[in-house]
Amino acid sequence: MSTGSSTARRQDGDVDRTPSPRADVCIVGAGPAGALVAHRLASGGYDVVVLEAGPRFDPADRPERMERHIRPSHGPEDVWDMGGSRDAYTNAGEEHYPLNAARVKGVGGTTLHWQGMVFRLHESDFERRSRHGVERDWPIGYDDLRPYYAEAETELGVAGADDNPFAPPREEPFPMPAFRPSYSDSLFAEACEELGIAMHSAPNARNSEARDGRSVCQGYGTCKPVCPSGAKYDATVHVAKAEAEGARVIDRAPVQRIEHDRPGETVDAVVYATPDGEEHRQEARQFVLAAGGIEIPRLLLLSRSEEHPDGLANSSGAVGRYFMDHLFAGMGGELDEPTRQKHVGFITSECHQFYDDVDESAGPYKLEFLNYAGPSPVNVALSTGSEAAWGDALADEIRGTYGNRIAMGGLCGQPPRAENRITLNPDVTDDHGNPVPEIHWSLGERERRTIEAANERQAAIMDELGVDVDWVAGPDATGPAFHHMGTTRMGTDPEESVVTPRLRTHDLDNCWIASSSTFVTGGALNPTLTIAALALRAADAISEQL
Repeated sequence: MSTGSSTARRQDGDVDRTPSPRADVCIVGAGPAGALVAHRLASGGYDVVVLEAGPRFDPADRPERMERHIRPSHGPEDVWDMGGSRDAYTNAGEEHYPLNAARVKGVGGTTLHWQGMVFRLHESDFERRSRHGVERDWPIGYDDLRPYYAEAETELGVAGADDNPFAPPREEPFPMPAFRPSYSDSLFAEACEELGIAMHSAPNARNSEARDGRSVCQGYGTCKPVCPSGAKYDATVHVAKAEAEGARVIDRAPVQRIEHDRPGETVDAVVYATPDGEEHRQEARQFVLAAGGIEIPRLLLLSRSEEHPDGLANSSGAVGRYFMDHLFAGMGGELDEPTRQKHVGFITSECHQFYDDVDESAGPYKLEFLNYAGPSPVNVALSTGSEAAWGDALADEIRGTYGNRIAMGGLCGQPPRAENRITLNPDVTDDHGNPVPEIHWSLGERERRTIEAANERQAAIMDELGVDVDWVAGPDATGPAFHHMGTTRMGTDPEESVVTPRLRTHDLDNCWIASSSTFVTGGALNPTLTIAALALRAADAISEQL
């Protein structure tokens, strides 16, 4: 499997990947957190270097990547060139975790293939122990992030409406109007009204109108895993803005280890590799780890030393532990009328009515009204195995297969448990000879009951609507939403956490972590807006130290 786009390979001879002679800040990772921190600090006049393990993809290649997604001969990893020894990993938990379907290595990070849904966590998500007697409280509250949530919505460009009565309080309007409910949303709305279930809009980080130099959504319907038009936000937006402010972004520069001073109190440099086989040291005054919830703990564990025998920033033993994801609950089937699915590639309506009904038996969940049930006409045409390969016969087959599917989804929270963790597997190494991440992931009874609760609500709606349900994603047939959280949790006690409430590591006074890995609990809402808010907050804290 290729580890970079053809464009990146063609340009390698022209790319200077040697270290910058002077850097105020070195950031590891060019996803949303790294890009936002880079832009904020470069705008403040600081010298910023960003090291990204993957390539810089050419935007002109996106239509071809969309075609890879549509054609049945390609798997999900093919779209963004994931796989091979560079991206090797192993599983050791009760549940298999498909890591390479969950991430993208490259400038822009996983926002290159995300769906683009953005929510503020609820106030109760920060106070699980205080309010419900379960899990843990964050060391910060909703009010601490409230101004940064507003900034993040502006930076990413969020289309939304203030029509969700269950959402946390806000004063500022969304930057853009919400997308209109889809046709199938209107079908769900009739059933929900009969059942007393509230529907409301879902905020999206995609343009409902032209904004920030990017077009309005063109309706390709392939948002996950690729938006050819660029209407959906991805972190290349802020990479470009950071570079315009003087930041330097080096692609295909995977960091191998972090080096510290003699006492082990301060980071001196990160060591990174380049495609020519060389290793380089990038020094800086401050360092930010923004490579996601798997690679950040892996890098800290790879950087163990005499002073830090269990890995950097790991005096608590919490590095890699408390790995969380959101679990998928859903069901779908056929309706005896047109549903117009696949006209919209993203969710326009949700239900958070039952989100805060949390106790010892079950956690939070949200309900999603999907707009992409069943195969698209293109998928049907390309994957048909019958003799109807062309013309009227194929058109009849498509008509018989497409158009009456409908489905619901939902995200269910997973509590933090120490046994769910990321470790190193020394028996399997990557393309640079480093132990690969090993994922220990399992489900407990509490999240199984949460999935059951979500399924019960979904079944009531589908029954009211008259859907012939033919698939269910339930407690015994679920999967992750690909939201990596919790592996370098924040806290005030250095014996129980990895970073402070301002996201600086307890053990190293110039090392910061901007990532969902710092989440204490995961809630049941897509995490990217919270990642962005935390990144902006961390950037302000770093600026105070420079």
